Amino acid sequence: MAWKIQYDHARTDPEGFWMEQARAIDWDRMPSKALHDLGGPVPEWYADGLVNGCHNAVDRHVEAGHGDRVAIIHDSPVTGSVTRITYAELRDRVARLAGALAARGVTKGDRVIVYMPMVPEALEAMLACARIGAIHSVVFGGFAAGELAVRIDDAKPKAILAASCGIEGQRVVPYKPLLDGAVDMAAHKPDFCVVLQRDAGRADMGPLDIDWDDFVRDAEPADCVPVEGNHPAYILYTSGTTGAPKGVVRPTGGHLVALDWSMTNIYDVAPGEVFWAASDVGWVVGHSYICYAPLIHGCTTVVFEGKPIGTPDASTFWRVMADHKVAVFFTAPTAFRAVKREDPEARLMEGHDLSALRTIFLAGERADADIIDWVARVTGKPVIDHWWQTETGSAIAANPVGLGALPVKIGSPAVPMPGYEIHVLDEAGHEVPPGTLGSVAICLPLPPGTLPGLWNAQDRFRKSYLDAFPGYYETGDAGMIDEDGYLWIMARTDDVINVAGHRLSTGAMEEVLASHPDIAECAVIGVADDLKGQVPLGFMCLTKGVSRPEEEVLSECVRLVRDRIGPVAAFKLGCVVDRLPKTRSGKILRATMGSIADGRDWKMPATIDDPAILDEIAAALARIGYPKG
Repeated sequence: MAWKIQYDHARTDPEGFWMEQARAIDWDRMPSKALHDLGGPVPEWYADGLVNGCHNAVDRHVEAGHGDRVAIIHDSPVTGSVTRITYAELRDRVARLAGALAARGVTKGDRVIVYMPMVPEALEAMLACARIGAIHSVVFGGFAAGELAVRIDDAKPKAILAASCGIEGQRVVPYKPLLDGAVDMAAHKPDFCVVLQRDAGRADMGPLDIDWDDFVRDAEPADCVPVEGNHPAYILYTSGTTGAPKGVVRPTGGHLVALDWSMTNIYDVAPGEVFWAASDVGWVVGHSYICYAPLIHGCTTVVFEGKPIGTPDASTFWRVMADHKVAVFFTAPTAFRAVKREDPEARLMEGHDLSALRTIFLAGERADADIIDWVARVTGKPVIDHWWQTETGSAIAANPVGLGALPVKIGSPAVPMPGYEIHVLDEAGHEVPPGTLGSVAICLPLPPGTLPGLWNAQDRFRKSYLDAFPGYYETGDAGMIDEDGYLWIMARTDDVINVAGHRLSTGAMEEVLASHPDIAECAVIGVADDLKGQVPLGFMCLTKGVSRPEEEVLSECVRLVRDRIGPVAAFKLGCVVDRLPKTRSGKILRATMGSIADGRDWKMPATIDDPAILDEIAAALARIGYPKG
């Protein structure tokens, strides 16, 4: 098998394998070797090479004669506009923005915060920083002022690139008041802020502010500045960060190599084809697979400013795929759950030609069998689950379609990718037998593109990822490896509950509940129990149109879990809710729900999409007697 050949090559000869992959990238100076021990917590890749990320994502395609190829399609159903930008146009726009930044004193190693919605200028901001060796840190547009201030104080940016507003569904979110509040709160002050004025909500300008159009209008284009292979391309603060920030650092050289490899071998997409990742530039998927990977590979990337439902309805995904002839689509399972809940028979797909679409990829959370089956059935396309993290930047485990797809096991992201030697460990750090639940850990060193540390927090990096299992990177996920070597990610380690001495995965219970025809979405948490220590409690959202009594559905769910997992699960508690609390990236806030249920102190999550949902959860819990007493 092609996958096994590449995996074994990377395991037995990492130096040779990763130097071979590096040749797909344009280097100003080819690294002398792949792996360098520089005395840090982990070795680093391509450290003595010189390279530029913007050149690899933009200029080299123009120089190769592909300047007329469309680089970015901006599709904004909320404003009713579609914009196409060619590689030649993108080069000119990015070079002018980079030149404007350089003229104001931004240089290699300086940090620039990007606080923008899903508009082409957000990608241009990232690429302009890469062009001159500045380090960008994208903060999700509309993030609360206090959280933005924390990131300003940690990254200490010379400049902030922002927009006057974002549009989320039918709601216009003014960004400028949040930005002003953050700058006021922060101890560190940027030298200047550049503001893209949008017609949906124009901003009042202050003494630090420069209009985006004025900023770039007369700027001299900047050339690409070569940086070392281990120079930080960006800092990305992980979702859910509270208190001290946790800024993941992405090294430039390994980032370019890993992403280009993934486009060919995992996603099986060719230069010139259209790749759409329905995410946001504020998250790692937006960095890796909206901005960098498609452009590095010479594809057309879709920048989508909308929602899977409500802009205007559950037909939006199908319409965008058809209109732009998307070849490969990537989203989170929660997006398709929203579509399925609104349109369970996919009637709104009618009239949309998906013949260009080859493959659908899911990531970001566990993909239950029910949603995979539904998407595959209504589209007639292969649906591939894969697993990775902000810290890794690309897939840890996947079904590498470009190397010849492996047999699909629904519920498993399949097999480790080259450079990832995965083990499942018990609490003492010993490997457990196949099929046994444990902590998923990866042998060091991690492959190119993965984090070499946290920004200004290397002690925290060691404590968070390296200390629990010496010689391993601790993923924080719980799972198992089966007899065929397939990995199964069952839950975050914190979501494995102990019921009367039995370690049980809440993810496994969620998968059973999701198979019920009336359940559109669900979450299971562990709650304190005097007799068993913990017991599971389920939250269920019903499919649109279900009108049966809630008690009847709950009773069926209890029987389903008992039949599929067994009485040991002790699943008897549940409640029906209209929606689940999530981060803006779509992750369910299980830990917060658990704190509410147990009556523990909790803090409003920084990344929550709608804080009012937690009041609804508290009311639902109160109806069934939680918190106790």
